[in-house]
Amino acid sequence: ISKATVSVLYWGLIKKMVNYPKSKKSYCAGNCLTYVNHKVVQYKSGKSRLCAQGKRRYDAKQKGFGGQTKPVFHKKAKTTKKISLKLQCTKCKRVKLSSIKRCKHFELADQGRKKSKDPTW
Repeated sequence: ISKATVSVLYWGLIKKMVNYPKSKKSYCAGNCLTYVNHKVVQYKSGKSRLCAQGKRRYDAKQKGFGGQTKPVFHKKAKTTKKISLKLQCTKCKRVKLSSIKRCKHFELADQGRKKSKDPTW
């Protein structure tokens, strides 16, 4: 397979827009041990800690003269990100993370709600 064919196959897998339901039945490995409804939220990373070991090491290395000590990444090639979802059990409140494929636009939407064709006023 040529490199061009691989890239075409890769971009064929990427969806432009994904609508995902706000609640989903999934297995709960907590106290439930059955398939239970889970509340779905898009995962967002928390605030980075200033006292974390890596940050302390980086700040110590950056201190003083000598400019930038670690490499700064510039060759960004990807146009999409993999979506991480946070599923919370409605019974025992246990949280688990799951990821879905790459997409350009992600939206959490109600499953039953459809846009009506004729306008209502």
